[in-house]
Amino acid sequence: MSDALPGIDPDAVAGWLGALGLGATPPIAFSRIGAGKSNILYLATDATGARWVLRRPPLGPILPSAHDVAREHRILSGLDGTAVPIAAPLGLTTDPAITDAPLLALAHVDGVALDGPADAEARDPAWRRAAGLGLVRALGTIHAVDLDATGLTDLAKHTPYGPRQLARWRRQWAGSALREQPLVDEVADRLEARVPPQREVTLVHGDYHLRNVLFDPADGSVRAVLDWELCTLGDPLADLGGLLAYWPRPGDPAPGPNPTSMVDGFPERDELADAYWAATGRGLDDLPFWHALACWKVAIIIEGVRARGQRRGNAEAPPAAMVDDLLARARLIAADA
Repeated sequence: MSDALPGIDPDAVAGWLGALGLGATPPIAFSRIGAGKSNILYLATDATGARWVLRRPPLGPILPSAHDVAREHRILSGLDGTAVPIAAPLGLTTDPAITDAPLLALAHVDGVALDGPADAEARDPAWRRAAGLGLVRALGTIHAVDLDATGLTDLAKHTPYGPRQLARWRRQWAGSALREQPLVDEVADRLEARVPPQREVTLVHGDYHLRNVLFDPADGSVRAVLDWELCTLGDPLADLGGLLAYWPRPGDPAPGPNPTSMVDGFPERDELADAYWAATGRGLDDLPFWHALACWKVAIIIEGVRARGQRRGNAEAPPAAMVDDLLARARLIAADA
């Protein structure tokens, strides 16, 4: 492994890329990209300027089912050639002579990343609106995937998704939280009493929001949906509810973990829902349930980040108020579900 690039052996990986038949011209230079809080990304650039992206799990011990790059390769391979915009998978290696963890090679996609408000403010309001609506249209392509044709029918259970999510994230809170917060169980109890019937099973991205997409700089359409590690099978409205949970707007009590959509020009949440209906024809009667569940789930995720930050003495960990505001929002939405 390289001291400058932890988690990668440049010489070994350059040899592997050369053997994939990508037309890479040595020497190949590597650089780290992204924040690296989940899977780690590297940019590979050859002597001609051609670029590829490498993705591997975080350094150190991880849970067996977490950050499963090989599973992500399977999903992307199934989606390659469909209407879903992705970074095409080019190869996967688990060879210990090359890497100490599964390493995935992806096509490089040029696009606009919206990692924060400043990125959005660099575009005009019309582009921001187009990007928001394009995000929903791309989500519709994910939910239209033919599971049999893509070989993804057995990716996950076909049992009702709502109860699975509630049970999983209750356990997550119990295992990671450092404080008592009665709203967690109160909201979960409300949702368990209102779980809608499962009407269909589709591919579900599982973490669909602005930071996990690359946009066309000209028209705001989606060029690639990224970060498929939480992809599963379930109710498609779970993804739309998740998008709404990560979509604060001016006038909300608190922006939550990703304030980018607070910038002027982005569509309102009800406009996103209407655009999804227009793109897919799916009824939205159950959307309040999935929106509430997503706010509750995001709150639990943030609490886990807070707990890890406190254990490590990280002063930049999210505040408890962010978690509590999301739980209060979930309770309010759940009351109308």
